[in-house]
Amino acid sequence: MYKEFVILKHIYLGLQANAKVFCCGGDLTSGYTYVQLGHWSFAASYYRKEFCLDYLLATYKKPLLAILDGSVIGGGVGISIHSTFRIVTENTIFAMPEVLIGAFPDVGASYFLSRLPGFFGEYVGLTGARLNGAEMLVFGLGTHFVPSKVFALV
Repeated sequence: MYKEFVILKHIYLGLQANAKVFCCGGDLTSGYTYVQLGHWSFAASYYRKEFCLDYLLATYKKPLLAILDGSVIGGGVGISIHSTFRIVTENTIFAMPEVLIGAFPDVGASYFLSRLPGFFGEYVGLTGARLNGAEMLVFGLGTHFVPSKVFALV
């Protein structure tokens, strides 16, 4: 059906053996560090670039396929949530934990959380609740489920 598409997938985090992450607080850490060093303009520039990337991916013409086999947290949600296909596994953990430190869910969260059924989006946005792959499918945050052992071959 599609002649071309873009695949987005995790990296292995070198701090822990086989820890798969799609983002795990790197944006918050960078922003905090820049501000503490007195370089708030670097932090502002960082977030401008991050949000521009999120917008680019959300409006990209080619279909995007995000393989979410591991932690999809904060900025990683912004990079992957607008994909045409969002493949989740039994290892997937989704969260917007910014609220737990007094920040607000950004990266387009007001767009995708407001479209969840009932008041579930508000719940996730206000509590930083963690969801697994099955829950992501139920609420439309994931589009397909594939066992993680399939990706061991890729």
